[in-house]
Amino acid sequence: MKIEKTAIEGVYLVEPVVFGDNRGWFCETYSKKAFEELGIFADFVQDNRSFSAKKGTLRGLHCQTDPKSQAKLVSCTKGTIIDVAVDIREGSPTYKKWIAVELSEENKKMLFIPKGCLHGFVTISENVELSYKVDEFYSPENDRSVCWCDPELGVEWGIENPILSAKDSSAPLLKDSDVKFIF
Repeated sequence: MKIEKTAIEGVYLVEPVVFGDNRGWFCETYSKKAFEELGIFADFVQDNRSFSAKKGTLRGLHCQTDPKSQAKLVSCTKGTIIDVAVDIREGSPTYKKWIAVELSEENKKMLFIPKGCLHGFVTISENVELSYKVDEFYSPENDRSVCWCDPELGVEWGIENPILSAKDSSAPLLKDSDVKFIF
């Protein structure tokens, strides 16, 4: 596997080695040993999948608060997304900065997002499937959303009128939320 540091400390773009022949292809998407050799230490406990039928669907910005915060390893197994991570760890040199990367079934890249970052994505194709690992179980009482268009964060999604859930369309600004992480 290849790992690429991003502009946010602890957020990595991971590219698996793909072996192909006339039958198709094979790649290893996760190995605890390989990830630890790359400097990524997470004990993943749950795998999740998500499906979005329409282009322009935006999910985010999401996280879980302490003590149930989550690191995530996100991959797009069908279609194409722009995946976003926002650093909200107070004291971090990249506090309130964000990165966006394209993940797709073609490029097979994955994004590792550490605890203390918000996560969201927008679909740029129809019929998108995501698969992601988390290192903490889902906790409804710790589940939080922050407004996808919070001007203080300034995420550039490349879309003006996304398809949103009721939860995401009513999410508070970061300054009005109870989400707080320390670097």
